[in-house]
Amino acid sequence: MEISLKVNGREVSGSVEGRTLLSGFLRDGLGMTGTHVGCDTSQCGACVVHVDGVAVKSCTMLAAEADGAEVSTIEGQAGADGSLSVIQAAFQEHHGLQCGFCTPGMVMSAAALLKENPKPSEQEVRDYLEGNICRCTGYHNIVKAILAASGQAVPAMAAE
Repeated sequence: MEISLKVNGREVSGSVEGRTLLSGFLRDGLGMTGTHVGCDTSQCGACVVHVDGVAVKSCTMLAAEADGAEVSTIEGQAGADGSLSVIQAAFQEHHGLQCGFCTPGMVMSAAALLKENPKPSEQEVRDYLEGNICRCTGYHNIVKAILAASGQAVPAMAAE
C-alpha cells in the first residue's frame, strides 16, 4: 500500500506492506536511522517519535496508521542550521548520554513532557520516563538535563 505523511516538515511517501512498523519505514524506507529499535516490544522507548504531536513508540505502530500524519523524529529536533535544540544541548551539557542508544527516545520523550508540562518536578520527570530504559547512566544526568532544558535550576541528586 502507498502511504504519505509529513516527516520533520517534509512530505514523504512510500510503499509499505501492511505489517511494516513505523520504525521500520522511518529507518529502512526513509534512511532516518536516528529512531532506534531496541526491543520491538514497546519496553525500551528508544524508538519514540511524535505522531501528530503525541509521543508514540514507533515499534508498535504500523506505518499505515501514520498515513496522513505529521511525524517528528530526532532528526527534526535540531535547528535548520544544525544547531542543537535546547533539550539536546542540555543532554550534552549535563552528560545525559553515554552510549547514546536510548538518547533519541529520551530526547523525544523529554520534548513531549516539556510540551505537556513546561516546569516538571524531578519526580514528574522520573515518572514520565518510566517507559524509557537506559542501561548506562542511572537516569540522574538525564533527569538533570530535562530539568535544565525546562529552565529550572538543576538540583544535586542523591544516588538511588
